[in-house]
Amino acid sequence: MTVSAFILGLACLSAALSVIMAIAWLVWRASRNSGWVDTIWTFGLGFVGLAGAVTTRPMDFQGALIAAMAAIWSLRLGLHIASRTRGITDDPRYARLVRDWGEDATRQMFWLLQKQAIVSIPLALSMWLAANGSAPPVQTVTAILIFGVAVVGEGIADEQLRRFRHDPANKGKICDVGLWRASRHPNYFFEWLGWLAYPVLAIDLGGHDLWGWFALLAPLCMYWLLVHVSGVPPLEEHMLADRGDAFRRYQMKTNVFFPGPPKTSAGG
Repeated sequence: MTVSAFILGLACLSAALSVIMAIAWLVWRASRNSGWVDTIWTFGLGFVGLAGAVTTRPMDFQGALIAAMAAIWSLRLGLHIASRTRGITDDPRYARLVRDWGEDATRQMFWLLQKQAIVSIPLALSMWLAANGSAPPVQTVTAILIFGVAVVGEGIADEQLRRFRHDPANKGKICDVGLWRASRHPNYFFEWLGWLAYPVLAIDLGGHDLWGWFALLAPLCMYWLLVHVSGVPPLEEHMLADRGDAFRRYQMKTNVFFPGPPKTSAGG
């Protein structure tokens, strides 16, 4: 890949993501339900990944694989978020920001979503670079296994949480069943894991094409977002405010992100 081709591809991905998040802002402005923001982001990013895979070069197996991965990921997660959004009036993470912004909320939300478009560029770039790669069979199989485990694991975590919440006997309780005993955010962990599949397909271990190494930005960016920015911190702040000591006890015995056995003590 030439430098000019890389720059052109990066520019197209960036522009597409900016337009998608502008649409998400318009939908939020009309509905005032910020849950649709994440729905549109998921479907939009999946579309960008799929479009990049089918238009970058004549279709081959790897391009078709990336297109399929982008479609599977966005459909599963997007439909899940859409189903959840239909049952709420607003996402508490965004709702708090809107309250804090006051009269300036409309403008601030627009720029927040454009910032989300910017930090999504590494994700779209990783799919595009993977579609342009030519991974040997061992890397292809490894990537498929990683992606499969991630999609299935996240689906199981989401379903376990859904069933727990819909059981009247669990009202006011903390979900600590199944995968939620091993991690406070198993859905986030498996979401992050799935983005490791694209660098595996994009990186040329023979050293002939170095562009694929940029695909590592996707799992790095996703980890940063989920663990330090828009995932764990606001959600746990909300849970502490809503569930108090019950959630503090859950925090003490359960790993934050990476799954593992329950802790036997606060220092375990």
